Amino acid sequence: MSSLFTEAEIQLARLGLGQFDSGELDVVVGGLGLGYTAVAALENPLLRSLVVVEVMQPVIDWHRRGLVPLGPELTSDSRCRLIHGDFFKLATEFGCGFDGSESNQQVDAVLLDIDHSPGHWLNPGNQHFYSETGLQRMAQKIRAGGVFGLWSNDPPEIEFSRLLETVFDSLETHIVSFPNPYLGGESANTVYLARKT
Repeated sequence: MSSLFTEAEIQLARLGLGQFDSGELDVVVGGLGLGYTAVAALENPLLRSLVVVEVMQPVIDWHRRGLVPLGPELTSDSRCRLIHGDFFKLATEFGCGFDGSESNQQVDAVLLDIDHSPGHWLNPGNQHFYSETGLQRMAQKIRAGGVFGLWSNDPPEIEFSRLLETVFDSLETHIVSFPNPYLGGESANTVYLARKT
C-alpha cells in the first residue's frame, strides 16, 4: 500500500463504473488498502451500495479509527460497508454473498485490487481465482450488463486477456500512466474491464 501512486487505483473505479450511464449500482471492491478505489467508487452518483472486502482486520481498524486519511470519509458514508473476509473465497463460493452472508444477491460491478497482477499473487492460494473456473464462479455473482474490473501492476497479459474473453462477453484494457519521481519519468499500470451482456 502506498499513497504515492494512486492514480490507477482511482481509475479502476472511475473507468469501471463509467461503463454505466443509468441505474442504481451495487458495487464490490476487493481490497481496502488505503481506500482510494473505494472513495472513487463513492464519488459515482449512481452508486447505491458499496461492499469493501479486506482480509486484514487491522487495515479495517485503521479506517474506523481515522488513522488513515480516507478512513473518516469511508466509515461515515452509509452506503459503504467494510467487511473482514477473504475476497477470493467469497467471490468463488456458492451460496455466499460478497458480504459473507448466505444471500445470493448479484452485484453490478466487482473491482479488484489485491494482487500485483494476474500472475503475481500476494498469497499463492489466490492463484485459483485467476482460472476459468474461478472467474466463472465470480461472474455468476455479477448481474447482466455488469463489470469486472482488475488492477494490475504489469502490462496487459495476452493469456489472461483471452481467459477473460472466454468468461465475459467483452473486454477492454486501459493503460494508466502516472509520474514516478523515483524513476525520473512515468510508470504505468493496467486496468482490465470485462463485461457481461
